[in-house]
Amino acid sequence: MEVIATNRNAKYEFAFLEEFTAGLQLFGTEIKSIRNKDVSIAEGYCTFVNNELFILNMHIAHYEQGTYNNHEPKRERKLLLNKQELKKLRNKLKDKGLTIIPTCLFISDKGHAKLNIALAKGKKIYDKRDGIKDRDIQRDVDRALNQ
Repeated sequence: MEVIATNRNAKYEFAFLEEFTAGLQLFGTEIKSIRNKDVSIAEGYCTFVNNELFILNMHIAHYEQGTYNNHEPKRERKLLLNKQELKKLRNKLKDKGLTIIPTCLFISDKGHAKLNIALAKGKKIYDKRDGIKDRDIQRDVDRALNQ
């Protein structure tokens, strides 16, 4: 498994409730750009369109050797999940304040592009401060144990 892109700010901004791994429906030039690591998932989010899950605002750069067949960088891409997972996500999204965000894009052992998505709830300012405080305390404890 080769990690291509991560959404580093997501853990700070959201509390993850549940995580899923989804496949992506891509064009040929898109997978080549992903393998070149010309991708950003930081602004991406997922939404349902006609009972199918799509990722929006995920930027995959143009492939340099692509011709007229090159793709649009920010087009919506279909996520491939099974029916039970889609139904579960759709039912949970009815709760107020929940969203689906991408957390990590990677290439699987078989060579397929996969996207880790999380059902998340936005953190309040005091939750963010608590997270920073917990991380600092854990860092101090680890330093004390290593000395």
